[in-house]
Amino acid sequence: MTVLVLGDQLTRRAGPLAARPDERVLMIEARAFAARHAYHPHKRTLVASAMRHFRDALREDGRPVDYHETATFGDGLDAHFDAHPGDDLVVMRPASYGAADRLRDLVETRGGTLRVVENELFCCSPADFDDWYDGGALRHEDFYRYMRRETGVLMEGDEPVGGEWNYDEANRETPPDDYEAPDVPTFDPDATTRSVQDDYADVNAGTWADPEPFGWPVTRADALAALDDFVTHRLPDFGPYEDAMVEGEPMLDHALLSAPLNLGLLGPREVVDAAVEAYDERDDVPIESVEGFVRQVLGWREFVRHAYRVGMPDLADANRLDATRDLPDLYWSGDTDMACLDAAVAGVRQRGYAHHIQRLMVLSNFALLYGVDPHELNRWFHVAFVDGYHWVSTPNTVEMGQYAADLFATKPYAASANYLDRMGDYCDGCPYDPDATVGADACPFNALYWDFPAANEDALRSNHRMGLVYGHLDDKRDAGDLAAIRERATDVRAATDDGESPRTE
Repeated sequence: MTVLVLGDQLTRRAGPLAARPDERVLMIEARAFAARHAYHPHKRTLVASAMRHFRDALREDGRPVDYHETATFGDGLDAHFDAHPGDDLVVMRPASYGAADRLRDLVETRGGTLRVVENELFCCSPADFDDWYDGGALRHEDFYRYMRRETGVLMEGDEPVGGEWNYDEANRETPPDDYEAPDVPTFDPDATTRSVQDDYADVNAGTWADPEPFGWPVTRADALAALDDFVTHRLPDFGPYEDAMVEGEPMLDHALLSAPLNLGLLGPREVVDAAVEAYDERDDVPIESVEGFVRQVLGWREFVRHAYRVGMPDLADANRLDATRDLPDLYWSGDTDMACLDAAVAGVRQRGYAHHIQRLMVLSNFALLYGVDPHELNRWFHVAFVDGYHWVSTPNTVEMGQYAADLFATKPYAASANYLDRMGDYCDGCPYDPDATVGADACPFNALYWDFPAANEDALRSNHRMGLVYGHLDDKRDAGDLAAIRERATDVRAATDDGESPRTE
């Protein structure tokens, strides 16, 4: 039997690699897979380099590894079965919908067999989630509390450490003007990574993003160093500034561990345990920081994995607001005068990353208000972010960001410039006025924000969480202001469609 290791299952600590320490390993680096979308060059480099480093580490430990660099995944399987006819393969279940069935078909058509076993790179198994869920309402907070109880993380008996389950209210502060966030570690490319960059230079030629500099962790040792650096230097302020947006500080105190987590270089429980241990042993880590981090990893990451699983395949096509507009070119080019959007897109272009509030309340929020087809935005998130996979981006973007599926989101996450100004300082240097809704210099978010409930009134007015919004919308309609607001929104969309900065005369 041979253990098939996929590019996002790079672990020896769990799964069939741990259970079968003496079996041959098969890995396939398929060039066509990396080239089929306009992936960020850092993502291509990250995945291929991590795979090659993982291969080399296995071989150094005496493990036999058949590593095929081929045009397609099928070509890699052809090479394997030519050398090992009728081989039996075992693999952890891929997280993406339908991938296991596609793999089995590829293997069986070549005369082999494929055994798919549980994916152990998550804390909550499908069976445990389904027992909890049982077809009821999908609510993250309920699931999060379930996971805390089941794992004992941040628990004192049956009660949460600190007396509260959730410290989200304490995680909405903005740093002082003189705040300097700790440096985020970068990992200089070694010979293996440089070889990957050379191998994919033609694919990355003319890319929409920046191939250099690359600094993501590509080995287990790098990933552990990144975890240690976060816990040592950035965890203390992570909680309070978790939702803040600061010009010139694209990372602030965020962990930047999602990429190695999603590759398998780190395990979710080990990063949670590292944060909790720091809280237990140090005086500088407040409860709101460790709880906020635990909520993201043990709560949200596990939740969206299973929300994706139970929501597919319908989630992939959901569009309950019938949004059909094309994704504006600014998401690729970064050409916009809106300071918050410019900064978020610039971060993605430069490093394949933006933190979660930029993703939800800037990038997704603008697309929601603009009326973008949610699946166009989903594709962009999938290819543009180094940590983007279909199981990650689809629930986060289609459901949470675009309110498209009626799966777990209870309201659209729509916001005007008021929120953006409160949570960040981009408005200070922006040519648009965050306090104006109409006029040449009015922030485009404002007119779009009020146009959104007006355009989707049939679908949203009955939502009890939208009552206050519709009360204010009615006031604007009664005052005779709504027509001018909607005209401004139309002008914003028309200018953006043309690749121009929104202005009216």
